[in-house]
Amino acid sequence: MRIVVDAMGSDNAPEVEVEGALQAAQEYDHEVILVGDEVAVKRELDKHGGANDKITVVHAPEKIEMHEPAALSVRRKRKSSIVLGLDLIKHDKADSFISAGNTGAVVCAATLSLRMLPGIERPGIAIAIPTMKGTTVIIDVGANIDPKPIHMFQYAVMADAYCRYILHKPSPKIGLLNVGEEESKGTEFIKEAHTLLSESKLNFIGNIEGRDIYVGNADIVLCDGFVGNVILKVSESVVDTLVKMIKNEIQSSVIATIGAALAGSAFASLKKKMDYAEYGGAPLLGIDGRVIISHGSSTAKAIKNAIRVAAEFKTQNVNRHILEELETV
Repeated sequence: MRIVVDAMGSDNAPEVEVEGALQAAQEYDHEVILVGDEVAVKRELDKHGGANDKITVVHAPEKIEMHEPAALSVRRKRKSSIVLGLDLIKHDKADSFISAGNTGAVVCAATLSLRMLPGIERPGIAIAIPTMKGTTVIIDVGANIDPKPIHMFQYAVMADAYCRYILHKPSPKIGLLNVGEEESKGTEFIKEAHTLLSESKLNFIGNIEGRDIYVGNADIVLCDGFVGNVILKVSESVVDTLVKMIKNEIQSSVIATIGAALAGSAFASLKKKMDYAEYGGAPLLGIDGRVIISHGSSTAKAIKNAIRVAAEFKTQNVNRHILEELETV
């Protein structure tokens, strides 16, 4: 397995990308290709004893910054780590691509370079989140902020295949995010998407509300990229705020401190479930290739797990299953 990692993507690049790549090469025995500033990448590798036979460095003299406009930067910076990394996938020199960099640039470059799967018009970012009933996938969380109803249907097909073969859910329940459960509610866009989904062979359970997401009433939550991204950012903020509030309450009382010590294993288990680093990254579904988008503040652990997810994406042949489902439903 050959996994390309954009070594200049994260907020702490290339430190976390290099460390995560080394961990993955050791734990999963995959070949990792680090694309970025060769001097900076090799400097980080030297801190860990230098490169090994599982790590390759490809020089990319340019970097697309987080604040740069996606389409313009992709066209102007043809030697950036994102563009050169995806070129390796395009020319079959690697199997999957991972970046914690500019999401818009990754989506744009992947669409232009790798193109779309036949029958899919727009890509969607699918993120796995923990719920009361296991894991739920939300799609889209930022690739397409102005989709058409047919795109929502295609998101459902792609997420269904992903849930079946990566999360091993044989018949995932699909919910359409709306302001109410009734079919009559929502915009014309939502109503038309509801009709398309209802007439398909997918396990569509109808409209769901925001309060249903973390309860786990649906295995797949469908929404446009604007709403999905807001959900993602609010969720991150709520988790961070709750953790800080709990710490403050514990530190305010001796009894609470003792109780927290006794419940240490429960807190540790909860922290692991809520840690985005455990999930690694979000697949960009619909692209004729394998692309994983990681959080900008990714740790080495997150990069390592993103490499694991990228390898599973290829091993389970998710794209082939998406095409098969399109024909079926």
